[in-house]
Amino acid sequence: MKKTGLYLALAAALGLGMTACNRTDAPAPAATGQAEQAAPATWDNPFFVKSDLPLQYPHFDTIKDEHFAPAFDAGMAEQLKEVEAIAANAEAPTFENTIVAMENSGQLLARATTVFFNLVGTDTNDARKQLDAEYSPKFAAHRDAIYLNPQLFARIQALYDKRDTLGLDAEGVRLVERYFTDFVRAGAKLSEADKARLKDMNAQLATLGTQFDQNVLNEVNASAVTFDSADALAGSTDAQITNAADEAKKRGLDGKYVVTLLNTTGQPPLTYLSNRDSRRKIFEASIARGSRGNEFDNTGVVAKVIRLRAERANLLGFPNHAAYSLADATAKTPEAVNDMLGKLAPAAVANAKREAADLQKMIDKEQAAKGEPTFQLEPWDWAYYTEKVR
Repeated sequence: MKKTGLYLALAAALGLGMTACNRTDAPAPAATGQAEQAAPATWDNPFFVKSDLPLQYPHFDTIKDEHFAPAFDAGMAEQLKEVEAIAANAEAPTFENTIVAMENSGQLLARATTVFFNLVGTDTNDARKQLDAEYSPKFAAHRDAIYLNPQLFARIQALYDKRDTLGLDAEGVRLVERYFTDFVRAGAKLSEADKARLKDMNAQLATLGTQFDQNVLNEVNASAVTFDSADALAGSTDAQITNAADEAKKRGLDGKYVVTLLNTTGQPPLTYLSNRDSRRKIFEASIARGSRGNEFDNTGVVAKVIRLRAERANLLGFPNHAAYSLADATAKTPEAVNDMLGKLAPAAVANAKREAADLQKMIDKEQAAKGEPTFQLEPWDWAYYTEKVR
């Protein structure tokens, strides 16, 4: 069955724009006044109509940042009405009036959130950052309003309990099972008191997730490395040196050279810079990101996330967040993951040691050829000499 409505709206907000914090926010209910205020502007808001492009691709040429908030507000209000109608349906639950209806809910919200979180993750700006921070807790509340609705869950459980007698094909049965699992993992079986606590934790985690994401991006930009001369960039192409000079000018550092970092573990300049001290500076700047004690330091954010995740896992009946996360994955348990890694680690370490020995031999040979003392292989040397081996 094609995934639409609820699945897309929630999946878009759950999956896109996330980093290591694994955000759990999803669209949130809008105040009635907000939705009414947005209505007059719907005529020129591309999210309020289905795209006429192939596969309903978004009209990015007409989408503006000011279109998102009205679409979020109206979309959240619309989806809640749809879901509440499903939950309050006087007819006995069926696959069509419950599961299919859920799948078809939230079309407007899905269109807006899918585009928004793709843009936030790939081409963000100050306006989108502000929207992300503002709506993250609202999205988390909206997700909870759906998944913690007892009447709605009762209908899903009724279908789940008799799923093998509904005359569904394998895909239909699987979809019923998926809905039931998702609702249970979201806290549908908790007491009202525990649901209230869960909602609070989810709101906090949503806010922290956005803060983490934005800190990561800002820290990458703030961790650029400045060099006083082009000699420090030996091994770079002329275009790369020109780009470094231009970046320095943008930052008011005329006459200097700025190497920006990427949001990756490895940094490309480490593969070609022949100046060892320059490689060291870039490597150390890269690994220090998020823990430098500045305004973008994420250590405190991570600590709060870890505590809240542990508390939420306990509330949902799991010993820790790892157990909660893996229960719905292929591995199933942390023990299974550790067992697999335990088998892989010895071979991986042995390979790394062999590679390190080969790289050290290359360093020794090169230094001897230059008549200079050798040095011990360090992390900032690895990519450079590995590239030479290739």
